[in-house]
Amino acid sequence: MKFSFFIGVDISKKTLDFAVRDHYKLIFHLKVENSAAGLKEFKAECKAHGVELKHSLLCCEHTGLYSQCLLSLLSGEDCSLWLESSLRIKRSIGLQRGKNDKVDAIRISEYAFRYADKALLWQPERGVLLEIKQLVSLRKRLLNAKNALKVPLGELAGFQNKKLLKELEKLNKKPVEALEKQIATIEKKIRSLIKEDETLSQLFAWVTSVDGVGEVIFWEVITTTNEFKLFKCPRKFACYAGVSPFEHSSGTSIRGKTRVSQFANKKMKKLFHMGAMAAICKEGELANYYYRKVEEGKSKMAVLNAIRNKIIHRIFACVRDNRKYEKNYTTAFV
Repeated sequence: MKFSFFIGVDISKKTLDFAVRDHYKLIFHLKVENSAAGLKEFKAECKAHGVELKHSLLCCEHTGLYSQCLLSLLSGEDCSLWLESSLRIKRSIGLQRGKNDKVDAIRISEYAFRYADKALLWQPERGVLLEIKQLVSLRKRLLNAKNALKVPLGELAGFQNKKLLKELEKLNKKPVEALEKQIATIEKKIRSLIKEDETLSQLFAWVTSVDGVGEVIFWEVITTTNEFKLFKCPRKFACYAGVSPFEHSSGTSIRGKTRVSQFANKKMKKLFHMGAMAAICKEGELANYYYRKVEEGKSKMAVLNAIRNKIIHRIFACVRDNRKYEKNYTTAFV
């Protein structure tokens, strides 16, 4: 798709900095409030300068909560939106000295102009998925709070005075139970939303048919991939999740081991690691594969990483083919 205008947006909690350019020069810069009124002011400025949003590529950093106002207000407009990693933008610019909101917005607009052909356009999430996303996020915060209360007492068990430890456990019991009750309520709500939605219910059946994939992995995958709209290729998602190995060599002097990159979603990687561990703890093809490769002398972590890759590829294959995973699949071709 060809664009006539390229808009860079630097997002902060209270303000939005817009830098608008065409193929040749910067047209204007505008700083407004991060609100509906601010966006209305920006649209008026675009109209005054003859900038048409339907022929524009608007690029901004993926800032999470602070970008929600902009995305929700522009989702109804005929405008192409591109959410990009801040690290990718920063590294593409090269060596830079100094920064401020205006300069950052201009740099983002230049990035949009240079790499428009590589733009991955943002697609709005369905209401039910947004609700699940917020519930999953809240569940993680509650789990962290619960662990913050329980773990220290467990570690002190061998060193602390028994009478004091018992008193601390008694004081700790009620808040932990309250958190567990809230977590259970949230999980019940998430399951209910998935069950009531036909698309999510079908996806749940396909994805969880793969060994090592449970409901928690499913929740994270669908909210991260926007129901597999953001990622179509399993290799790209494996790279995003930090389980895709890369060669590390150069000339004759550098001969490092092939390894995974640290630029990854570490939480997603951890989930798939737990899924791989669960898969090898029960009888099946993946467990047989793990023990066979370890006996051949392969590193345990390397084999587990291969299993994580297998799980991801199987998930995407099931979604692509609209079917559950068949453990004893036989090809129709002889």
